[in-house]
Amino acid sequence: MIRFATLFAAIDQTTSTNAKVEAMASYFAAAPPADAAWAVFFLTGRRLKRLVPGAAIREWTMTATGIEEWLLGECYAVVGDGAETAALILDQLPSTASESLSLADWVEGRILPLRHADAQSQQAHVLAWVRELTRWERLVLLKLLTGELRLGVSQTLVVRALAQTAALPATTMAARLMGEWTPGAAWFRSLLSDGVTADDLSRPYPFFLAAPIEHGKDVAQLLGDLAMWQLEWKWDGIRAQLVKRAGRVHLWSRGEELITDRFPEISDAAQSLPDGTVLDGEVLAFRAERPLAFSALQQRIGRQKQVARKARDIPVVFMAYDILEHRGRDVRANSLSVRRTLLEHYIASAPSDAGPSPGHEQLLPFDAPRDVGHRTLRVSPVLSGASVDDLARLRAESRTHGVEGLMIKRFDAAYGVGRKRGDWWKWKIDPFTIDAVLIYAQPGSGKRASLLTDYTFGLWDNGELVPVAKAYSGLTNEEIAEMDRWIRRHTAERFGPVRHVEPVQVFELGFEAIAKSARHRSGVAVRFPRMLRWRRDKPASEADTLDSLRSMIR
Repeated sequence: MIRFATLFAAIDQTTSTNAKVEAMASYFAAAPPADAAWAVFFLTGRRLKRLVPGAAIREWTMTATGIEEWLLGECYAVVGDGAETAALILDQLPSTASESLSLADWVEGRILPLRHADAQSQQAHVLAWVRELTRWERLVLLKLLTGELRLGVSQTLVVRALAQTAALPATTMAARLMGEWTPGAAWFRSLLSDGVTADDLSRPYPFFLAAPIEHGKDVAQLLGDLAMWQLEWKWDGIRAQLVKRAGRVHLWSRGEELITDRFPEISDAAQSLPDGTVLDGEVLAFRAERPLAFSALQQRIGRQKQVARKARDIPVVFMAYDILEHRGRDVRANSLSVRRTLLEHYIASAPSDAGPSPGHEQLLPFDAPRDVGHRTLRVSPVLSGASVDDLARLRAESRTHGVEGLMIKRFDAAYGVGRKRGDWWKWKIDPFTIDAVLIYAQPGSGKRASLLTDYTFGLWDNGELVPVAKAYSGLTNEEIAEMDRWIRRHTAERFGPVRHVEPVQVFELGFEAIAKSARHRSGVAVRFPRMLRWRRDKPASEADTLDSLRSMIR
C-alpha cells in the first residue's frame, strides 16, 4: 500500500504527462505483479463498487476525533472532497506501527470482505486501519472504500507506461487492456509478456477518435483536395464495436461496457456475419428510415429488464462505418478505402433479417447510396461533396436529418488508436443557444471547492424565471473569480451550500439537443449544456422565454 500511495501522491503533485508516465513505469517495474495488476485496474478508471457510504465515513471521523459536525462541514466546504477531508482530520489520531501490507492484500484480504460485514464491524475495522497508515495511505484507503478513487491520468498515459515497462508497442498494450479482465499476478505477467496473444475472443480493439474542427477554422485549408476525403454523417448514438468470433457475438461500448444483452436484435442480426469479424459503428434508435433523438436511445441504455418490450417500442440499428477484423485478420493497417470495400461486402453478403419494405430503396430519405439489403446491420452512407461549400451545406442540414454534423476521413488513413489529428475530423453543427438568467450558484468540487462555479439558469415564463439547465463549464479562470465575488455580494437567500442570487446576470448557453421531459419543472431537458459567453450587454428582462426553448424541440 505504501508504494501505491506514493505513486498516487506523485501523480497528484505534477501536471507533467511525462512525469506521470515515468512514475507509473517505475511502479510497474518494481511492484509485485499482483499489486501492479490492481494498480492498472484503478489507473484505468475501474472502481470497486462502493463498500462504505460517505455518510458513514463522516460519522466515523466525528466519532474518532470528536470534531463537531458543523466544523466538519466547514472543512468539507474548503476541501471539496469527503475522503480527503476525513483523511486530513484523522491526522490527529496517533499512528500505531504495524506490518505493511501489499496493495493486493489490502484489496483482497481487507477491503472487499467489508462487503459482508455489518456497520459496527465496518467501523471498528476502518478506524483500526487508519491508525496504521500515513496520510496518503489513509486517503487512498478512504477513496477505495467510497468508490471515489480517481488518479488523474488518462488510459493513454497508462498504456504508454505499460508499453515502456514491457518494451512493447503502445497499440499492442492498448488492445490487451480492452474488454473484461480480472486483476491478478498471472494476468499482469501475461499483459507484459512479449509472446502473449489475445486469448479473450470477446475483446474489442481500441477505438480511433476524430479530432474536432474548431469554430472559425479554415476548412478549405485544413482539408486541401477534397478528393482525398470520405464524407459521412456524424451519428448521434452509442459508439460501439460489434465482435463476432467463435460463433459468439459481443457488443462493446466505447466505455468498454458489454451491452450485448441490451440490444438483442443487433446480436441476432450479427449471427449471420462470418467468424473473425469486428465492426466499428454506432448503435442508433431508428424508425421510419431515420434516427430518433438520443433521448429515445437513453431509454434502452440502462434497461436490463423488459428488454423485449423496449425493443418493440424503440427499435435500434447498428450503423457500421468501419471493419477492423476480417476473417480473424487484423485489417486496421489497411487504408480506409480498402476497409470500406470489405465492409460493404460483409454487410451485403449477410442475409437480411427482414424482407424488403415499402420505401426501403434508400438507406435514409436524403442523398445517400443504395441500402445494401440488411435492416438491423447497415452501412453508414458515403456522402458527396465537391467543394467546401457543399460540405457546409450538408453540415447545415444535419439537424433536420437527426445527425450531429459531418465525419471527414482520409481515404488512405489506417485505423489508429485514440485521437490522432489529421486522419479523421468531425465537423459538428453549431449548438442550440439560448440567453438565460443565472438564478442559483453553489460550490464546485475538488480544486474548485472554495469557488461558486456550478450555476443554475432560468428562462422567463409568465413573468417568472423557471430553471432549465445547470452548467459549470465555459468560463475563464478570471471570469470564474469575478463571478464568485459577484455572487457572494448579491446572494438573496441560502439553502445549505446553494445560493439564490439576484436575477441580473445573463449568459448565452449552448447545448446539443433538447427533448420533452416529465421529470423537469420546465417540461424540457437539454443535453450537454455549457456557457458560451457572459452576456454583459444584455439585461435580464431580455433573456429568452421558456416558449422559445420549447419551440426548438424537433
